[in-house]
Amino acid sequence: MVTSEIMEDNNGVFHGMEESEVDAQMGQTRAQARANSNRSSWSNGQCVVAVPSFSTLNPSFDLSLCRAKLERDGFEIPFSDMEAPLKTALDVPSVKRYMVFNSALFHFIMAPVLYVVLWCAVFSTLHLYITVTDYWVLCLSVSLVSIFLTTAVIFVLHNSNKEINMNLDVRLVQVNERMVRHKLLVGVADWVQNCTGNMQLYFVYWDMSRCLRALTETLEGRSFVSADTQKKLKRKLSHLVLVTEVPSADLTAEESDVEQGLDEQSPLLRNEDTDGSTSSSQQGSAKVTANYSLIPDASLPAQGKAHQLLLTYSAAYVKLLVSECLSGPSHYRLRPQRNHCTTAPLCLCQYIKKKILQ
Repeated sequence: MVTSEIMEDNNGVFHGMEESEVDAQMGQTRAQARANSNRSSWSNGQCVVAVPSFSTLNPSFDLSLCRAKLERDGFEIPFSDMEAPLKTALDVPSVKRYMVFNSALFHFIMAPVLYVVLWCAVFSTLHLYITVTDYWVLCLSVSLVSIFLTTAVIFVLHNSNKEINMNLDVRLVQVNERMVRHKLLVGVADWVQNCTGNMQLYFVYWDMSRCLRALTETLEGRSFVSADTQKKLKRKLSHLVLVTEVPSADLTAEESDVEQGLDEQSPLLRNEDTDGSTSSSQQGSAKVTANYSLIPDASLPAQGKAHQLLLTYSAAYVKLLVSECLSGPSHYRLRPQRNHCTTAPLCLCQYIKKKILQ
């Protein structure tokens, strides 16, 4: 039988509160305190959740499982900040095809195939122009040349995967723009393990405040050579131009916001060139193509530039972080000063300084 606890308020009015309600409120309080405690125990660079892809040929991730694991660790993230932008970024056929053909497993399978093709091509070419009595000398020479060319191609592809790419990392910029509010960064990484592909979606804990402060101070220290810094940014980021289709009404509204000085309320990807936009239909379709550049505008303050650079390279950094591909001194005492990551030789702001500002 449920008993009641009698309570008296300031007006002398008595109210009854069931013990079950008290227990429920106390349980919610304990759960909230436990969640806050779990979140405070994380440090920069620690992987919170890693979800593997369902299929190698059709990469997709269980976002409901991601949400369940994140909630268990105390991260309450709205649907509009996680599932919606992730589906927009990754649940696209062209992006899935890119993830397959750019995966480590595909490169692993392509290496022997490329070697055989090169061997046959080089052998058939040299056999026409070079006459030798000992075929083993020709075969050995062809094998060495084929091994060298195959190694060079794989080396180029391997290094290209360490750089930021437009088809995946840049598409995750807008996801991380929302996730960073919850002290999380998202990235996709893969490698070959036991001759099988291992593609996963990673959620890494990251408090951006210290990196933002350090990178802002660096840009402010370069204020006396701001023109040189801006040229360096354009040279390093000029290839990062995103071409998308947007409704003409939204494009007009964005232009009016810029004219009214509302740049601080606009998304990270801002319009770079709207004069050259072309209609997607000859009959006046409602959509037009627009180019969005990731080069920070020269008129932005140092903090605004730092914030944009951190988000631009966030997904690429997570990919390198979880793959252990960040180059730098591994010993704790040899790490650069003001490293804000406990699990890698370089933190996000130091990685940007090394890749762009040096």
